[in-house]
Amino acid sequence: MSASGGTRAIVAALAANLAIAVAKFVAFLFSGSSSMLAESVHSLADSGNQGLLLLGGKKAKREATPQHPFGYGRERYIYAFLVSIVLFTVGGMFAIYEGIEKINHPHPIEAWYWPVGVLLFAIVAESFSFRTAIKESNEIRGKQTWTQFVRRAKAPELPVVLLEDLGALVGLVLALGGVGLALLTGNGVWDGIGTLCIGTLLILIAIVLAAETKSLLLGEAAGIEEIEKIKTALVDGDVVTGIIHMRTLHLGPEELLVAAKIAVEGHDTASEVADAINAAEARIREAVPIARVIYLEPDIYRPEAAK
Repeated sequence: MSASGGTRAIVAALAANLAIAVAKFVAFLFSGSSSMLAESVHSLADSGNQGLLLLGGKKAKREATPQHPFGYGRERYIYAFLVSIVLFTVGGMFAIYEGIEKINHPHPIEAWYWPVGVLLFAIVAESFSFRTAIKESNEIRGKQTWTQFVRRAKAPELPVVLLEDLGALVGLVLALGGVGLALLTGNGVWDGIGTLCIGTLLILIAIVLAAETKSLLLGEAAGIEEIEKIKTALVDGDVVTGIIHMRTLHLGPEELLVAAKIAVEGHDTASEVADAINAAEARIREAVPIARVIYLEPDIYRPEAAK
């Protein structure tokens, strides 16, 4: 996986979440806070998720085989989709269950300094991880808004890490609020409410991730800018006079399939058409380097064929 695929952000998030998960679980053992238990499971699930992203990136590098002639680039999408499932089940549903249990059977928080101290430490650690993800995203985000970046990114790792880190920071604030209110009021129900809010947040993030990675798994076309570059590169105004129709498909985040029916003149020889196709393929690859697989079909332009 390239650096632009978010490897540094994934490793930073993995290191932070492993340390935070241990600290949160220790705090839960000393305090009995359900928010801390939910947060420790959340961090453990996030650690597993980052491991899945790294595994998906490694598997996606495998060479194409006769059985999989277009390679394994989409493995990154599959593992990103698994992340959303883990976040929903292990993180969200567990927190919902734990929150309801604590609301029904509240008990005061003991050794309050443990959960408060660990939560403050976790906020600092997650902030550094979030900063790394933002820095890497800004290198490729361009002029897109953050919402557009998450929705349009073809490499799933950075959007996943961004949403996970954002969810972790908000979840930590919710946990801190639940613990704080439980300590101030002496009522453990607030700890359960905080846990319930964390679970709801994680489920919402998991749904967003699942929707976006599902779209990538189904197969997305190239971006608008890339499509325009391909169209410009295809037509030379000499032999290739136009594009009858064209389709693009991401075989992976960094591999694009281009298939087009191009218009040529009836008097062009087979040799001229073949040379024009080879030249067009070279121009496309120069304009859009990720266009790895290109199929061009020459035809005499007819209005009824341009569909």
